[in-house]
Amino acid sequence: MDVASPPLSTGPDAAVVRPSRTVLRLSLHAAWVLALAVATELRVGRFGFHPSDQGFILAQAWRVLHGEVPHSDIISARPLGSAFLHIVDFVLPGPLFFVSSVLSMVEIILATIAFAVLVTRRRVRDWGPGLTGLTAAAALLNLNAFPLMAWHTIDGIFLTACGAWALDSGLRNGKAWPRRLGLVLLGAAVFVKQSFAPAPVIALVWLLLHPSTREGAFRTGRWWGRLAWDLLALGAFLVLYLGIVALDGGLGAMAEQLTGGLPAYGQRLLGLWLENPETLTEPPVRGLTLFAVAGVFLALAGIFRERAGLAGAIFARLLLLAGVAVVVGTVVDGHFTGASRWADVLWWILGVALLVNWMSTRRFPRMGTLVFATGFMTSLSWGNDTPTLFTGTLALTAILLLADALPPVPAPPRWAGLTGATAMGLVAVLASGWAVIAHHDEAAYLDMAREKLTGDLGTVTPSMRGIRTNPGTFTYVSQIRDCVTRFPAARTAVLPDNPFAYPAFGLRNPFPLEWPLPLEIVADAPQRMLATADGLNRDGDYLVLFQTVDMPTLTRGGPVPAEVTPDTPIFDYLGMEKALRSRLTGQTVICGSFIGKWAPAR
Repeated sequence: MDVASPPLSTGPDAAVVRPSRTVLRLSLHAAWVLALAVATELRVGRFGFHPSDQGFILAQAWRVLHGEVPHSDIISARPLGSAFLHIVDFVLPGPLFFVSSVLSMVEIILATIAFAVLVTRRRVRDWGPGLTGLTAAAALLNLNAFPLMAWHTIDGIFLTACGAWALDSGLRNGKAWPRRLGLVLLGAAVFVKQSFAPAPVIALVWLLLHPSTREGAFRTGRWWGRLAWDLLALGAFLVLYLGIVALDGGLGAMAEQLTGGLPAYGQRLLGLWLENPETLTEPPVRGLTLFAVAGVFLALAGIFRERAGLAGAIFARLLLLAGVAVVVGTVVDGHFTGASRWADVLWWILGVALLVNWMSTRRFPRMGTLVFATGFMTSLSWGNDTPTLFTGTLALTAILLLADALPPVPAPPRWAGLTGATAMGLVAVLASGWAVIAHHDEAAYLDMAREKLTGDLGTVTPSMRGIRTNPGTFTYVSQIRDCVTRFPAARTAVLPDNPFAYPAFGLRNPFPLEWPLPLEIVADAPQRMLATADGLNRDGDYLVLFQTVDMPTLTRGGPVPAEVTPDTPIFDYLGMEKALRSRLTGQTVICGSFIGKWAPAR
């Protein structure tokens, strides 16, 4: 597989033909990106809903949209860059949750494209059907079993990938605007999640060591001026974010919150086989062993390519097929479940592919290493400490690196190569699409099988039009709507696992946390939550609902009682909700499965 950029045409007709052909090709690529995103949402993303994390980022964006300041008004263990990014979800026309999911899929696809461009060194407009199909398939595998929703990890991958794409383009072409756009995006990556902190560091090293930057270094005022503007671009989001927080006096609170969470170091990923080497002979980790064996022989074929001749080149291609089979087998055996650790195996497989490519080509695979590093950053998480959201890119990059290491052979006829590439891309898209659809149909994320998702949440609120869920969750969401209608208030909270309710119903949450999970309760969060309750008692005009149904019950489809009694236990994590309920002095109200405290406007 040719991964080098084809030479640009300089013929007499280039100035006439190239612009129209370029516009046509880019339009076709934009069309398939949008079509794939919408089709994925229509067929997969809108089926299944869970009130907890499907709306968490949108709830934070809703607060920022109404002028609340990160870390002063909103307690968060992570920077709230995603809240700023997803303001756009509220601006675009269409049902909020549907549009937001489409945009998230667009992010996944564009990030996949960006890394494919960097690894292959081929511009998108020069792609054929083979590479296009493989990239689309990789984007679907990146989604795998994940719910299609706004999420900070998706934002971090997107900013890192597209930032690196723009930076690389600007440095190679000598253009300032893509270079600085890339620096802005890479600098913003760390502000959606701390795990992407290496991204701006990589950008800075990349910028300073690139030949186009070193040219004239320390010699001219123009060089220093260019560097100053580049550094300003890299720190643009930093200046904006810290400036907003500082103006509200929240820098101290920000420092306490961002350093008060439970750290993640990637121990699970790094210890895949290091802690117990015997796992290299057991599934699923033995796929890494098989890939490494094929990789060693492929590296030897590349090192001794001149002596091996045509027979060695053919043997190398057989080894490539073996490597592809291992990658595909790892995906199939993983069943898209985190417990199988298939994503961890793919990350280690990519590490082997990097070494094989380096030994065979005698060139350090910098872009492949960037993918490898991004996979590690993606795995730094509390709830999903594995690069599951990056599996398609890991698999595609490993295959591309092996293909790049192949000894050359006479090229087949153009028609044969085009036919083979088209068939390969088409098969990849159909296979990955079928796998994603089958898994989501079997059991949507924290919801039930597709045939049991009979509740259309669009009948509850227009912002969720098209989203379908099980009857239990449908009843639960309907009860929230009925509650806020029966007991109107200027400030409404639905605790603890319902961040979706605020953007879905246009509610203003008076508390500094929209999802008070134990891991999210950092710094002085308990004291501020109780202090907020005191303020509500003083000012009135509030409704605080406490759920009595836990989230696992909703995942199973219920039951959700039509009415509860005042002595029904409320769902509680660390005693926070019970403390708030006892502290609030409003009248006790019962609404479906919820118990509330309500103080109407005076």
